[in-house]
Amino acid sequence: MKSHGSRDKLQAAATSSHRRVLLLVFASCFVLATFLTFVYNTSHFASASSSASASGSGAGGAASSGGASSGSALPLPVFDALVHFASISNATHRMSDTDIRAISAVLRARGPCNLLVFGLGAESPLWLALNHGGRTVFLEENEFYVKYLEPRHPGLEAYDVSYTTKVRDFRDLLDASRASRAAECRPIQNLLFSECRLAINDLPNELYDVAWDIILIDGPSGWNPTSPGRMSSIFTTAVLARTGATAAKGPTDVLVHDFQFEVEQVLSKEFLCDENRIAGSGTPSLGHFVIRPDGRRDAFCSGQESTAATTSEEKTGK
Repeated sequence: MKSHGSRDKLQAAATSSHRRVLLLVFASCFVLATFLTFVYNTSHFASASSSASASGSGAGGAASSGGASSGSALPLPVFDALVHFASISNATHRMSDTDIRAISAVLRARGPCNLLVFGLGAESPLWLALNHGGRTVFLEENEFYVKYLEPRHPGLEAYDVSYTTKVRDFRDLLDASRASRAAECRPIQNLLFSECRLAINDLPNELYDVAWDIILIDGPSGWNPTSPGRMSSIFTTAVLARTGATAAKGPTDVLVHDFQFEVEQVLSKEFLCDENRIAGSGTPSLGHFVIRPDGRRDAFCSGQESTAATTSEEKTGK
């Protein structure tokens, strides 16, 4: 009897082990299938993006100044799977899972669309894939990083940007922009010819004519006093959302990552405005704003007109 019982236990153990192996194989196949789906959609979008760019150039850039391309969006199960696996990734220097999901929710609501991203990072391939059928453009401070990533991601459209600002100077830059809010640093202007110290005026010309639907600010770096900080990217975004094709197409969603830091909070309050912030849509480290052009030419936010008038009176001694 003892020998028979031992044999039963061995058979049960073998059966249990066999089931665990099958479960492991099934899980591995599921992960592999999801990964291949991600690769396929990223590659497929790369081809679509290249074709769209070529046709847009042949048509004199008409497509770039209008809305997003008419490509089909990702199937929702694929979209959700990509977001899920990105949110549980252990990649270094990545966003938190809550930030990834919050940004993805905005992309899901508005995509496919024209998406402008300040900064390249671990999530860049994800934004590219989630905006399948739209146009995604990245602006990066490190030209060598752009050159490194381009051959590895054939569908990547990225441009290097030279920033002249420093985090240590952000208060002086803010004061200067306030003093010239009705002149060089006004809300509605052609950034190509802007003389505001916070304006980015050296991007490829056609990017200023694109009707951007979503702008994600995740760069440049701002970790130390000599870093460029996000003063220029926030100001430039605020002007883009109120000017030209972007303003003409309607509201623009603006997402500011690392929103818990001083520069991001102060500059967002100054140029993106508290009244435009969407409560409950962001996270402690992600600010979500919706900019609706209102035609004001001397103020970004309500109440700034009176502030500007008071400052002018103080300077003239009235």
